[in-house]
Amino acid sequence: MPDAGVKASSYAFLEPLGQSGRGGTTDRIQSLLREAIIGFDLAPGEDIDKLAICERLGVSRFPVSEALARLQGEGLVEILPQRGTRVSRIRLAEVRQSMFIRRALEAQTVRTLAESHDGALLPALERSLRYQKAAAAAADRHGFHALDLEFHQILLDALGFARVKTVVEAARANLDRVRRLLSSPRRHALTLAEHEQIVACLQAGDSETARLAMERHLDSVITELVSFAAENPTLFEDL
Repeated sequence: MPDAGVKASSYAFLEPLGQSGRGGTTDRIQSLLREAIIGFDLAPGEDIDKLAICERLGVSRFPVSEALARLQGEGLVEILPQRGTRVSRIRLAEVRQSMFIRRALEAQTVRTLAESHDGALLPALERSLRYQKAAAAAADRHGFHALDLEFHQILLDALGFARVKTVVEAARANLDRVRRLLSSPRRHALTLAEHEQIVACLQAGDSETARLAMERHLDSVITELVSFAAENPTLFEDL
């Protein structure tokens, strides 16, 4: 077995916490590890060495264990009694459920907004599209991902239903790894075109076409994911 110092070097993508930073230690560790999992620095099925993480971050075992327990609650890690902790493989059944929720609520969101919305919505969406186009042209994967999230956030904020927004955001969190997994120049171009179609429907005030455009947008992600899963079965749990 390699010594902890050698293993810790494999966690070079984690920045030592230091003494400053916003939030409690456990919260910060949870955020770092979540981002590492979502960004595939920690791959699906990979064993997690808690001691090496402690040494890399300069913290005790307790906040690392607590952070991992929280991430288990999010479905991102598995804590196996007497066997250790590993990154969860992506569960297609959970992804389908989360997308089902998003499809139902976000399709109805744009249908409602096409019928009635305030004057700030379309300028905000058009600005978002310009930024998305620039990020896609620059092959800025992280930037495009953030702008993609913002686009949907603008729609939910315009709807103004706090409970709907909370449910959609909870469903979206379970899709973060999938969105990163499928990120590519091709996917960015398709997403941008789909977003442009949604905005065009809103501009036209066509509620039914807006609903269909959002459904097609979200369905395309699932179609692509199923194809990807068939080609990369080791990343998934329930093929």
